[in-house]
Amino acid sequence: MSLTSAATLATLDRTGPRRITDLAAVEGVTQPAMTALVRVMEESGLVERRGASDKRVTLVCLTEVGASYVRTRRQAGVHAFERLIGELTGDEVEALVAALPALKHLAELESQDREGPKQ
Repeated sequence: MSLTSAATLATLDRTGPRRITDLAAVEGVTQPAMTALVRVMEESGLVERRGASDKRVTLVCLTEVGASYVRTRRQAGVHAFERLIGELTGDEVEALVAALPALKHLAELESQDREGPKQ
C-alpha cells in the first residue's frame, strides 16, 4: 500500500467521512489522483462512497475492513517502538520521556495542518 493510501485511510479514521476534494487537499494530491486512489481502495474493500444530505455530494467512508487495517498498522507501529525503546539506555529513555510534551504538541500541530482550516 502506498503512503498516500495509508495516510488517506488514517485521515478518514481520525476525521470521519470526507469529500474527495477535501481528501485531495489534505493529502496534497490532485483531485483526479485522489479519485483514482479512492477507486482502488474501494475495490479493495477499504472504503465506500456514500451520499450526503446534499445529494450532489458523495462522501468517502472507511469500511470495517479499512478501520481494521488502520488499527493493525497503528498497533504494528506501537510494537516496533516498544522493541526499539527497549534497546535504549536509561538516560535515553528519560530523555524521551522529557520530550513527550513537545512531541505531543508537534502531533497536534501536524493534525491541525492536515485537517486544514476549520469551516
